[in-house]
Amino acid sequence: MSKIACHILIVDDQEDILTAGRLLLKQHFAKVKTTSDPYQIPTILTEETIDVVLLDMNYSAGATSSKEGLHWLKQIKQLAPNVSVILMTAYGDIELAVRALKEGATDFVLKPWKNEKLVAILRTACQQQTLPATESTTENSTFHYGEFIGVSPAMQRVYQTIDKVAATDANVLILGENGTGKEVAARALHQQSKRIHGAFEKVDLGAVSETLFESELFGHAKGAFTDAKEDRAGRFEAASGGTLFLDEIGNLSLGLQAKLLTALQSRQVIRLGTNKPRPIDIRLICATNMPLYDMVRQGTFRQDLLYRINTVEIKLPPLRERKEDIKLLAEHFLKVYSQKYNRPGLGLSSNTLRQLTEYHWPGNIRELDHAMERAVILCDGSELRADDFYFAQDGGGHVASGSQQQTSQPLSDGDYTLEALEKMMVQKVLVKHSGNITHAAKELGITRTALYRRIEKHGL
Repeated sequence: MSKIACHILIVDDQEDILTAGRLLLKQHFAKVKTTSDPYQIPTILTEETIDVVLLDMNYSAGATSSKEGLHWLKQIKQLAPNVSVILMTAYGDIELAVRALKEGATDFVLKPWKNEKLVAILRTACQQQTLPATESTTENSTFHYGEFIGVSPAMQRVYQTIDKVAATDANVLILGENGTGKEVAARALHQQSKRIHGAFEKVDLGAVSETLFESELFGHAKGAFTDAKEDRAGRFEAASGGTLFLDEIGNLSLGLQAKLLTALQSRQVIRLGTNKPRPIDIRLICATNMPLYDMVRQGTFRQDLLYRINTVEIKLPPLRERKEDIKLLAEHFLKVYSQKYNRPGLGLSSNTLRQLTEYHWPGNIRELDHAMERAVILCDGSELRADDFYFAQDGGGHVASGSQQQTSQPLSDGDYTLEALEKMMVQKVLVKHSGNITHAAKELGITRTALYRRIEKHGL
């Protein structure tokens, strides 16, 4: 998914906090500004557009009372009443949190923060800034939960299921092709649940090796293995009280499936290097693009694990089955990237919209997202045309109509740098597998994460 069109200001007197916050949040939000001087807040709010302020509670050396944070909270709400303020402090104080919320704060987070939880809190604050309250709840809304976009019957069925299931602690299995929005669905379930203030921990099981699986999910004790230099909680413990999202669960070997099933059945984990069970309290959401029911019949996926993880099943439709949403999505991404790259006034011609609607989108929403970003960057005029897009070939090897470009450009004479060869190889393998990231990464011998890095690196 693209970055959320939201401007965030981080105010903290510690440069390492500012740096860590900026590096984390710029991956998810359109703009992140930082300052170590709270006295700059009035100037920044006057001169720039800020949607959310992440505000430290203490600035003077040794201060722990958080009175300074409350002071600046009041100043912000006076200067910009519509700006959301998330307070952060290293000193947990429930009474202070309640007082801050009464005085206008949107939420409260403790340092050191958990990345997923902080992003989730800011994401929710941004949604409240950009969407009227009715838009997030109306059945026929274009925007649902702030990130889902679509009015098609297929998506309405998805919304209705989420509405029914979110408030429960039922395990949910999300099925769908790559790029259909499985993580967005998982986050929507979390954000509409009773666990919204708990962590949302995502684990890409396709990127976790066999040897690191137990350490990553269950944690380890100091000295459990060579690089275990300190005790470390696993993702199950980190998600306790919140939601654990296991993406690409179909990639697990039978041996790892057994270990996962044991933890889910006992509701406890044992860190590597210890014998002490630790209770966990999680809401489990799993996702995959693989045919789990076929895998059960083939003996490559445990039937008892499938029963455990799919109390409720949500199937996300591919983009080719919700064509009435393509225009809405394209216009949304056009708005996002026009702002990001300072290209105001860009539009989509009717012919381009027709070509976008006719295209089969093997990479689904993710492919449309990247295609729109690339088109905005390369467009010379005030209107995006079909030849500004870079379409993949379909299963029959044909380039979609409207695209005059080939998916894999031959190398020119002498263009044999490692960069050019790597780009050509990534293109060819992506075309071969119709944009399926898991299969392409497996053939290339790299992880999905590494492949995504190369896709971004080469502007694919």
